[in-house]
Amino acid sequence: MTTRLEVESAIKQLPEEEVRNLAKWLQEYLDEMWDQQIEADLASGKLDGLIAQAEADIANGSDQDFGVVV
Repeated sequence: MTTRLEVESAIKQLPEEEVRNLAKWLQEYLDEMWDQQIEADLASGKLDGLIAQAEADIANGSDQDFGVVV
């Protein structure tokens, strides 16, 4: 199996455009992994407490605007 150091060495030999394409692919891969983890956590109930607390905060009017734009 290829080691991380071997991968790093190979990346350093790529033209800049290929490195940028690889970086874009890697970010998409990480995003997909994150989505899968969230879905698994939702399905397993790990987020139930946080969801219930958020719903209670909204119902009580105690939710806060943290400046997050969705």
